[in-house]
Amino acid sequence: MALTVSQAFGVFLERLTPLQSDRDAKARHRLSVETSLKGSARFGVYLFRETGSFGHGTGVRNHCDVDLLVSMTGSKPTSDTALQWVKEALKASFPATIVEIRRPTVVVRFAGGAEQWEILPGFRTSPKGATPVYDIPGPANGWMSSAPTVHLDYVNGVNQQAGIVGGAKKLARLAKAWKYYNQVPISSFYLEMRAAQYMAVQTHFSAALHLCGYLEWLDKVALADMNDPLGKASRFSACSSTATKTTALSNLRTAATRARKAVTAENAYNMPQAFDYLNLLFGHQFPKR
Repeated sequence: MALTVSQAFGVFLERLTPLQSDRDAKARHRLSVETSLKGSARFGVYLFRETGSFGHGTGVRNHCDVDLLVSMTGSKPTSDTALQWVKEALKASFPATIVEIRRPTVVVRFAGGAEQWEILPGFRTSPKGATPVYDIPGPANGWMSSAPTVHLDYVNGVNQQAGIVGGAKKLARLAKAWKYYNQVPISSFYLEMRAAQYMAVQTHFSAALHLCGYLEWLDKVALADMNDPLGKASRFSACSSTATKTTALSNLRTAATRARKAVTAENAYNMPQAFDYLNLLFGHQFPKR
């Protein structure tokens, strides 16, 4: 029997979910990364905190980097200097591995790039006992504030709302799949937070319908900077520069159009056309009927 659109999204989401073997492989590298950073003579380490899609349950298989925040101690230098310190420590420990600064993180490409870590230097600015807030490098320059535990709590809270249980993270994962399969230069963190914000006012979750509405909404707001939903940290941007935002907006408008055509075709019971548009939307990675 041919798949319905709803069934195909179920299959697709299962394919997008990282395997346990991926998680195990990344866990094996965490100790060596932490040991490298703890051994630096340039800075002290207060703690490590895993952030991002891998820890949030919104990652995409084969595109799921590990994001690790290193909370530094001592006097805060410029953000460029902090990134350079992290790069030097990691390069000393992994001389044969590609280690490069790609703001706001230092990227470590293990196994020729098959496994990628993104290390984020941070300095805690909130008092002990309060919500952890950190200064982290901004996407272009300087420092910006971030509250990673609050952001995770926000996404989890929306994801557990009655009627849409699981929907916020599913939408975030679909949005990230669209990004990766079409090489759209847009922040995964931005897509995840906007997905939670969008689903916070919904009463149910339908993958095709809500993905379409979400993409159209992002297009309508033109990927505007987003306020921290709980007011704990800085506004955050969708893209790292004006040039990448222009590219992302062009990709987004194409995606929103394709998603709407897919929904319209499904409503007209034209399943072949609906699947064709969804396959285009996801860079020819969507399940076949």
